[in-house]
Amino acid sequence: MQVKIYTDGAARGNPDGPGGYGTILQYTDPAGRLHEREYSKGYKKTTNNRMELMAAIVGLEALNRPCEVELYSDSQYLVNAFNQHWLDSWLRNSWLRKNRKSGKSEPVKNVDLWKRLLTAAKPHQITWNWVRGHNGHPENERCDRLATAAADGEDLAEDTDFLIEKPETL
Repeated sequence: MQVKIYTDGAARGNPDGPGGYGTILQYTDPAGRLHEREYSKGYKKTTNNRMELMAAIVGLEALNRPCEVELYSDSQYLVNAFNQHWLDSWLRNSWLRKNRKSGKSEPVKNVDLWKRLLTAAKPHQITWNWVRGHNGHPENERCDRLATAAADGEDLAEDTDFLIEKPETL
């Protein structure tokens, strides 16, 4: 099955303020009908990169069988981690990186989420696509609106243990 996943995270410009993720899953059923599923959730105390990781995890965990996936994100951090093999390097270096200024090693941010994303991605054949800003991808704009709505919601969850609920599967 071929699936397109459009993701976005909203940090609302403040790492200590509300944030949220929006994910749209688009797929065609065996009868040839196009379907979409939307997911969004608000979090407090977060960063945009974390929201992008969560959005990708939610989309991939919603797939209950191996699929050909095209994943669209406006996060260069997320897409380049796969396209430029940053994760390979991080894994080889035990998730540590050198701080250029001090020469000390420091842990890669969001390690638990990266590991969960790798687990969710493993069974699928994924093409990681960076959407610069939101130019030309109205679906990504819809994700942006979802993420912003999640961030502005009344029922924001505290993002203290990096846990997100498993989405309903496809």
